[in-house]
Amino acid sequence: MKKLFPLLFLAGFVALLAAFAAGAVAQSGRKIARPTTAQPLPPVQAPVFTPPEPEPEPDYKPRTKLHVLPASLLRHPLKALDNSSFRLGDFDGKVVVVNLWASWCGPCRREVPEYETVRKEYVGRNVEFIGLTTEDPRTSSERVNKFVRSVNFGFRLGWADGETARTLMNGSNAVPQTLVIATNGRVISHWDGYARGQSGDHLRASIEQALAATADDGKTGE
Repeated sequence: MKKLFPLLFLAGFVALLAAFAAGAVAQSGRKIARPTTAQPLPPVQAPVFTPPEPEPEPDYKPRTKLHVLPASLLRHPLKALDNSSFRLGDFDGKVVVVNLWASWCGPCRREVPEYETVRKEYVGRNVEFIGLTTEDPRTSSERVNKFVRSVNFGFRLGWADGETARTLMNGSNAVPQTLVIATNGRVISHWDGYARGQSGDHLRASIEQALAATADDGKTGE
């Protein structure tokens, strides 16, 4: 009996401590949270829409509205780059090639070597090659002469004044433009722009067409 009493006392004391501890936890209101390792999901992005690229336009466009050079234009004096003058009508009996260009025009720069190859093929034949810049000689003379030297432009070169440019370009301000004119003043071919590797061939074919038209006119006149 004497041993039982201390054991009962000890058990009661332990139970009292457990109850006190449980009450303390209940009063604190704290909860033990387990750490989480999950990462937040990235935001959902809307798909990016890429519009289709527009279809490229042809590198050069034929023009056929100007059929014959007017007599007033053939008589109109043009100022050459060397300060002399000439007229489109000075080359009677020749096929005339007129190239309209500008020193700031990248396609013009790329076109010149192809046209120069064609020009050299017709040396000594009845073909005159003329290059007219649409720039203002009062403000662009130095730049134009530098361009001509850098590309070795061997055409007869001059300035296209406003009247000449409006007539030859026939409603389009684009450069380069090329006209091939038969001996009777009829425009055989007129096109805008430059096509790499094609413009020289197109010029050659147009010249041959103009020479053939000249020969046919000669037979008709016999």
